Amino acid sequence: MKWTDITAIAEALYDKYPDVDPATIRFTDLHNKIIELEDFDDDKSRGGEKVLEAVQQAWIDEAA
Repeated sequence: MKWTDITAIAEALYDKYPDVDPATIRFTDLHNKIIELEDFDDDKSRGGEKVLEAVQQAWIDEAA
């Protein structure tokens, strides 16, 4: 997965962390959870605020 794979990242986070409320997660924690995903293979220093916001919203939508 790359940073641009917003939906795939959100689905993977939902599957791996079913007890985490994505609406309350801090961006630093979200970033760490993303780069720790088994299938994540991108530059770990990327993934700025706009990308994290998009992932967070997609995760919220996935959890709904």
